[in-house]
Amino acid sequence: MVVDQYAIGWISALVLSLIAFYNLVLKNRNRNALSENRTECVNNTTAVNGECGSRNGDADVIIVGAGVAGSALAHTLAKDGRRVHVIERDLTEPDRIVGELLQPGGYLKLIELGLQDCVEEIDAQRIFGYALFKDGKDTLLSYPLEKFHSDVSGRSFHNGRFIQRMREKAASLPNVQLEQGTVTSLLEENGTIKGVQYKTKTGQEMMAYAPLTIVCDGCFSNLRRSLCNPKVDVPSCFVGLVLENCNLPHANHGHVILADPSPILFYPISSTEVRCLVDVPGQKVPSISNGEMAKYLKTVVAPQIPPQIYDAFVAAVDKGNIRTMPNRSMPASPYPTPGALLMGDAFNMRHPLTGGGMTVALSDIVVLRDLLRPLQDLNDSFTLCKYLESFYTLRKPVASTINTLAGALYKVFCASPDQARKEMREACFDYLSLGGIFSTGPVSLLSGLNPRPLSLVLHFFAVAIYGVGRLLLPFPSPKRIWIGARLISGASGIIFPIIKAEGVRQMFFPATIPAYYRAPSVN
Repeated sequence: MVVDQYAIGWISALVLSLIAFYNLVLKNRNRNALSENRTECVNNTTAVNGECGSRNGDADVIIVGAGVAGSALAHTLAKDGRRVHVIERDLTEPDRIVGELLQPGGYLKLIELGLQDCVEEIDAQRIFGYALFKDGKDTLLSYPLEKFHSDVSGRSFHNGRFIQRMREKAASLPNVQLEQGTVTSLLEENGTIKGVQYKTKTGQEMMAYAPLTIVCDGCFSNLRRSLCNPKVDVPSCFVGLVLENCNLPHANHGHVILADPSPILFYPISSTEVRCLVDVPGQKVPSISNGEMAKYLKTVVAPQIPPQIYDAFVAAVDKGNIRTMPNRSMPASPYPTPGALLMGDAFNMRHPLTGGGMTVALSDIVVLRDLLRPLQDLNDSFTLCKYLESFYTLRKPVASTINTLAGALYKVFCASPDQARKEMREACFDYLSLGGIFSTGPVSLLSGLNPRPLSLVLHFFAVAIYGVGRLLLPFPSPKRIWIGARLISGASGIIFPIIKAEGVRQMFFPATIPAYYRAPSVN
């Protein structure tokens, strides 16, 4: 039977033979298109007194929000000579239960932005892969880091400590003004965003003006409705705990338990603390105040976690510092608006199961930086808006791969009474356990090291084919054939709606979209 499983795996692998060629072609096209864009931009823009700058307002760029995206963006644009005004609602250290794991692909973007020292001096832990648990079995999935510098790996940390380091880094630049205030509205004039209205820390009403306003005010954004079509879905909630002085079964790895009804995550956030996130499907969770949550965690969740961390888990529940947060997903659906742009969770969200949010945000910042870098004048808002439509296309292959993987993997990892869904879940675990390309391929997608849409789709359906093959061997029966057909149908029903929401053409054929090559008109 073991031989049969490997035979099925290699049959599935034949489907993956197109990946290397596709990746090479796409990479070359991306590089050539970006090069052409930059050359045209330099030729088609004029300087203001020989420097990057704006003719009006106190800043070149206003950034609303100083979380991961806002702080990184402020530092990046300021390094390129822009005057940046950042307005953040609360400059004290955030205390969140998500945004604590940065994938290796995100760390590479951090290096590219010159922000890698922000994970230093915060007791961040290196992450080298994942351990996957199911029904008493476990398998280790390592990041494919062999071709990278020894410093490259995932990082996990306290979210607030990381953000404070990013804010300090941005505020250290003389052309960054970091201010505490609450932005109440965007200032619009003849369809163009001219700046923002905000309340200062003391309650004073103020207005700030700049040629470009970038909204990065997070998942609870109150400004995005005028800049995009927000279709927010809340498939589940995370219940967060911190386990103290606890040794995970596999050091320096994230741990994913395929539990019933949905996954449980463990990963270190300091040298003495481990974060536990229990996924609870739906928008309602047991009450914390009346003890229902503690009972749920002890009776439903605790029996399903590895015995090595059982006592630490129960102790964390008894300690009572239990927190919850809704898990939101929202495809990017922007309204191109002169003078304004959305970034970060205000713009695009995915289920946090795979920890891809910060990787997408940092990747977006690299794309935007490269587009803005040659521009010396941001004042022609309509021309700039038309040009920045290319941002939405250039970001798609990376962002949509990570978004699609997060949504699809969450649905596959959730328990279901449906036999076809059970088979898909089992097939996914066993497929990843085969090792070789069967694990490194999907993990390179999840880690952001090779975020290629076609690779994602091929691996996803290779899992489904592997599941069908297991059903049909050694002897097919009408019942097994029917379950196999439903497995393929169910797999299609999981991934195709997510791809449709992301945009098929933008995701797989971005180079066919005119905006991909767009550059500003001559002033």
